[in-house]
Amino acid sequence: MKIRSPISNLPTHEVTNVPPPLGDQDLYGKDLPLQEGLRREGAGWAERNVIDFAMKAGTEETLEWANQANRYPPEMRAFDRNGMRINQVTFHPAYHNLMDLAIANDLPSFAWNNPRSGNHVAHGALSYLLNQIEGGVLCPMAMSYAVVPALKATPEIADVWIPRLLAQEYDLRDIPAEEKKSITMGMFMTEKQGGSDVRANSTKARPEGSKTGPGAPYILSGHKFFCSAPMSDAFLSLAYTENGLSCFLLPRWRPDNTRNGLYIQRLKDKVGNKSNASSEMELVEAWGLMLGEEGRGVRTIIEMVQGTRYYCAVGSAALMRQAVTQAIHHATHRSAFQKKLLQQPLMQNVLADLALESEAATTLFLRLGRAIGDAETDPAEAALARIGTAIGKYWICKRTPGHIYEAMECHGGPGYIEESILPRLYREAPVNSIWEGSGNVICLDVLRALYKDPGALPAFFAEIERARGGHKNLDLHITRLKAEIDERGNFEARARRITEMMALAWQAALLVQYAPSEVSDAFCVSRLGDYWSGAYGTLPDGVDFSAILTRAGASL
Repeated sequence: MKIRSPISNLPTHEVTNVPPPLGDQDLYGKDLPLQEGLRREGAGWAERNVIDFAMKAGTEETLEWANQANRYPPEMRAFDRNGMRINQVTFHPAYHNLMDLAIANDLPSFAWNNPRSGNHVAHGALSYLLNQIEGGVLCPMAMSYAVVPALKATPEIADVWIPRLLAQEYDLRDIPAEEKKSITMGMFMTEKQGGSDVRANSTKARPEGSKTGPGAPYILSGHKFFCSAPMSDAFLSLAYTENGLSCFLLPRWRPDNTRNGLYIQRLKDKVGNKSNASSEMELVEAWGLMLGEEGRGVRTIIEMVQGTRYYCAVGSAALMRQAVTQAIHHATHRSAFQKKLLQQPLMQNVLADLALESEAATTLFLRLGRAIGDAETDPAEAALARIGTAIGKYWICKRTPGHIYEAMECHGGPGYIEESILPRLYREAPVNSIWEGSGNVICLDVLRALYKDPGALPAFFAEIERARGGHKNLDLHITRLKAEIDERGNFEARARRITEMMALAWQAALLVQYAPSEVSDAFCVSRLGDYWSGAYGTLPDGVDFSAILTRAGASL
């Protein structure tokens, strides 16, 4: 709620030298890297959609919904008042307002409802806008988006479930999917004993009748340690049949309109992502349909995982952008030592460095969106999407917690209190790195792509070689990267180093080609130079702070 006319003349002092409320944010109009990237990567046709949604997502009302949804987190309601099991989760009304805003504006399904070049770029842009304000509702959005390719593994399932996912009228009711105006979908793979090692799965599936294989009904029993968005209308899950680990679609309701055997055990009390319910679940004689080939469950569900990993990269880039916005606003209006913070050289260094990181992340996720969208028709783009999703997910997400903390420090004490958005952003920052494959898992996926996917390495180097000659540091870095990859010894222990080098090479190559020289030069001399600690505010002499900050939205 917007506070009107606060009292500034207090009994003991007058309140001065404090920034005014940021108010409604122009999330698109102030974001030049987003504007340029949207057009460059083939989604200029969707600019009106993005602008319209940016105006809705950036309002103070939407921010207040986010505050309330996180201050009053979801609660488990396992039983009704008569003691009968219902396995529900209740949410604050603000959460439903945010879900309605997202679904009414096609957030989870924009790419699938607009099958044309650039659709995944625009989809990423829409998600990036809302993620700046609230990340919790983006979990069900991510899974509902990412599940579509996996569902297509079994056409008779896809034909029934995909149209329900693509509808744009939010329906919060806990009723069978066929009675709803729209649905959302989730997934659960991990178990206590296995974690990321999903083949350590102990959940079992047996045929319900004589029919087996794709599309056939099965009965599942087992335990899942993490189930995000447990109020989704259906889930993908893994379980072992006699013929191996397979993928299944589990609806909340059985075909006879009775509740399925999905027993919520508890909700997780997480560091952040408070508005989103994450649960532990028992599958007790749960009814489901086999999705994809029997024994090829990981291959089937990985189609979904690639999409959710893309969302992780987008979400982290969004957190960075909002942190930069907040830090610049504070520094613009706060004075210390007879100068505005924004005029202090060392603060300019910090803010410019934060802006560089944000622009590099935004530029990378938009390029990745184009590769994902073009993958069906272009083998090189498909190969780049496979390895690039892992690279982008690892590096953008890994850089975010430190980035948010530095933006918080720009505010000093006021950034550390809960009325500020910064604590919520900071608590949200680690989740994208941990979910959908933590750092080691992602880097091992990069190595597998490098050494087992014949198209991955050529596609990646073709991408970064386009920028050769644009900056001497980038040229040297590409040479060092090739030598690092060619050295096969002890490659698992070097997986993070290799992935980091690839990410920096890709970001630098994109900025050299498309960003102003003030931005690309600063990125290359800092990230690819002789000295880089990874800390923010250490840009070397000669960097044009003013140009970088003006591009990031500052008024110097």
